[in-house]
Amino acid sequence: MITAAQMRAARALAGIDQRTLAERAGVSLPTIQRMEASGGVVRGVVDTLMKVIQALDEAGVELIGENQASERGGRGVRLKPAMPPEPKAEPE
Repeated sequence: MITAAQMRAARALAGIDQRTLAERAGVSLPTIQRMEASGGVVRGVVDTLMKVIQALDEAGVELIGENQASERGGRGVRLKPAMPPEPKAEPE
């Protein structure tokens, strides 16, 4: 659905703080804080998640899922898959 990192990035792109997102979504500030502090995919009441996604959409942010193309175009960012760490060189 939406990850915590995606939610933080979307809010940053929209130029709004957690309190503003909470107000626009009609949810509490602690709910937004909990969602953004979670690891990976945000879990919670589906209705609450949909309110947050709708508020971000109304703020002009398109959430793009993994392996999904942007439907509207425009500027944006996408997180690259993590690269495996390079092996460390052994001292000679």
